[in-house]
Amino acid sequence: MKIMAVDLGDARTGLAACDRTEFLASPIGVIHEKDMKKVLMQVSIAVDEYQISHVVVGYPKNMDGTVGERALKCERFAKLLQNIVPVPVELWDERRTTVTAHDILNEADIRGQKRKDMVDEVAATIILESYLDYRRNQKAKEKKEQQ
Repeated sequence: MKIMAVDLGDARTGLAACDRTEFLASPIGVIHEKDMKKVLMQVSIAVDEYQISHVVVGYPKNMDGTVGERALKCERFAKLLQNIVPVPVELWDERRTTVTAHDILNEADIRGQKRKDMVDEVAATIILESYLDYRRNQKAKEKKEQQ
């Protein structure tokens, strides 16, 4: 199943998708847009273009697990997206993904405008990798329980 992750931002929204085997998560782009309706339309176009079967929207809970303003914005986005795409849309805890993305870009010595353009799609890729790990672990757990 092809799954896409969305890292919703105020000015940039990162996208990542996996292959049908759910093995490899890769960045697929950044939407440079502030208007939520336009972001929704561009994400729905990406769902169609990449033949996505499932969408995961990053859900930035606070470190103590509470839901703040940013997470509420992601909830609204996910609900609106669910109304316009024919595939399931799910929120996925993304605490610290942007920090991790910055660490990765630091290690790669990526600076300036290129860094700004990459951080959101790297964060989306991290969100997707986390979700794919969860799915693999769930499948392994179910298989073990069946034995």
